[in-house]
Amino acid sequence: MASAETISAKPNVIVIMVDDMGFSDIKPYGGEIDTPNLDALAHNGLRFTQFYNSARCCPTRATLLTGLHPHQTGIGHMTAEGSNETNSKIPTAYQGNINNSCVTLAQVAKSAGYATFMTGKWHLAGKDQADWPLQRGFDRYYGCLHGAIHHFIPYGDRIMYDGNTPDPTPKSTSERAFYSTDAFTDHAIGFINDHKKSEKKDQPFFLYLAYTAPHWPLLAPDQELAKYRGKYKAGWDQLRAERYQRQLASGLIPASWKMTARDPAVPAWDTVDATKQDACEYRMAAYAAMIDRIDQKIGDLLSTLKKNQAFDNTLILFLSDNGACAEGAVLGLGDPVKGREPNSELNQTSYGVAWANASNTPYRLYKHFAHEGGCNTPFIAHWPARIKAGRDWFREPAQLIDVMATVVDVTGAKYPTTFHDHPIIPLDGLSLSPAFDGKSLARKSPICIEHENNAFIRDGEWKLVGANIAQPSGLKPEKWELYQINKDGTELNDLASKFPDKVKALSDQWETWAKRVGVFPKPTKGKK
Repeated sequence: MASAETISAKPNVIVIMVDDMGFSDIKPYGGEIDTPNLDALAHNGLRFTQFYNSARCCPTRATLLTGLHPHQTGIGHMTAEGSNETNSKIPTAYQGNINNSCVTLAQVAKSAGYATFMTGKWHLAGKDQADWPLQRGFDRYYGCLHGAIHHFIPYGDRIMYDGNTPDPTPKSTSERAFYSTDAFTDHAIGFINDHKKSEKKDQPFFLYLAYTAPHWPLLAPDQELAKYRGKYKAGWDQLRAERYQRQLASGLIPASWKMTARDPAVPAWDTVDATKQDACEYRMAAYAAMIDRIDQKIGDLLSTLKKNQAFDNTLILFLSDNGACAEGAVLGLGDPVKGREPNSELNQTSYGVAWANASNTPYRLYKHFAHEGGCNTPFIAHWPARIKAGRDWFREPAQLIDVMATVVDVTGAKYPTTFHDHPIIPLDGLSLSPAFDGKSLARKSPICIEHENNAFIRDGEWKLVGANIAQPSGLKPEKWELYQINKDGTELNDLASKFPDKVKALSDQWETWAKRVGVFPKPTKGKK
């Protein structure tokens, strides 16, 4: 600990979220991509083995920022980009705009005397400015309001905003060309530096840094792209095997957990012709380069904290919004260099099912799904003043709803029952503070999610999960799968037929939760 630093009663809090990054991509979770800064945060902090997001970008952001389930905030499916009209044909839980039944982490932290900053992806509103970051509790904001952007040349509706002001031709924050990862980090650094020079320098701060990388389009700076070009010539099969072995060696997963088989839609690497192999390798290189650049910029942020003597008493939480993205063709689409030219449609250079399957090692399925590959994220908590270095993996399940409860706990804030004359829905989450001290979370209620008809309920060692199970016409209980996660974390041995009573009990609990948070009624097809 730096001797010059004074530990105050209230820590600074930084939440860092990456976009569409798989479970095994960073080194602490089995990856080979250079992530020394995240490695250090993991080694000197606390690593969770089972931390659940909401399986997709904006539902995850809604839950992270409010502590409520996405349906309770009005984002049960996706945001209604480009619209601020309430549609009477769509149920309240699926209107696609953050509602007035919730408060954000920024609003709660501000009530405890915090300065509040955000950079990056918002993705919680249509065009209603009342629900943009500055109107939802942030003192300063720089980023994109929509879900995906061109990382070098934001254009169309998907441009940058400086506070409420559009920034259609953003200037680079470095000696390089404009790049979203650099811009978001450098503006965050600027906010912190400005704060530390101001009359309010002793006021603690809350920062939400929401990267759009490594979400498609897979576009990386030349330096990082060149670094990884050619490093994935061995293909996805060998990559999965190597990552799995590192996960076993680190203790992340027990030896009894078998790695899932290659996705049946994906061909064996050795059967792909050389031209396609080269194109696939290039896309994976771009993806890895994007993550490398994120880590470099996180390093810049950490240096800023140290320079301002704020490192030791800052709680940093790092996670991804969902599992790896398998959208697009099986082998991916586009070219990481040719794809830099903006066009009328958002460029969709992507790495496909094949590499997403490797990114999610050892799990199966992807973003959108409630199986582990869709919703289990790397989660790192780092706080030198509170969390002792060298801790083993934290193996109890936790969820996004716990972040708000944690921020309320560590900041001394009070979660409101009303805000601006609107009733606020109570929290379900638990503070993660006991985990910081090596204690159990003592969770008494199960963890539940639902997204795009996919759902799960997790109660202790048991997980009931189903794909396309929560349909607009109602629950399809015959689609439930049952797994004993402590023994079968990769969900390979479905025990539903062996334990029908357990399936029924968990299914009933999930339905009770779904009714309470507004999963049903759902929009019918064509009315989302």
